[in-house]
Amino acid sequence: METNRQKKIGTLLQNDLVDILQGEVRKNGISNLLISVSKVNVTSDLSIAKVFLSIFPSEKGPEILEAIKSNSTLIKHNLAQRVKNQLRKVPNLIFYIDDSLDYIEKIDNALSGKENPVTNPELLDKRKKS
Repeated sequence: METNRQKKIGTLLQNDLVDILQGEVRKNGISNLLISVSKVNVTSDLSIAKVFLSIFPSEKGPEILEAIKSNSTLIKHNLAQRVKNQLRKVPNLIFYIDDSLDYIEKIDNALSGKENPVTNPELLDKRKKS
């Protein structure tokens, strides 16, 4: 269960990370890329923040995620400058791709009949025999 403090810190980090990441995208003149921070989960000891990113177009996701991970110390430093009055110590950032939108889209398509696994069992993942 997340405490109110964890939620507040998560929201604070989320807002500043959006500014930092979108600022980097703009600064580098990349116009066909959208990065949003869909969620930030902070551990109970406030030492680690799991940052979930939505990247559009999604096929650029893995490449962008690697670029963000390789610059995570710089991102953390920028974040520390922004939150130094609210937080004593900035948590370590771990970045993930948030694929929940893709997952929801898959479910919507299945339910609307476009890719209905009930009428077309071939769409189901094959189970491995143990």
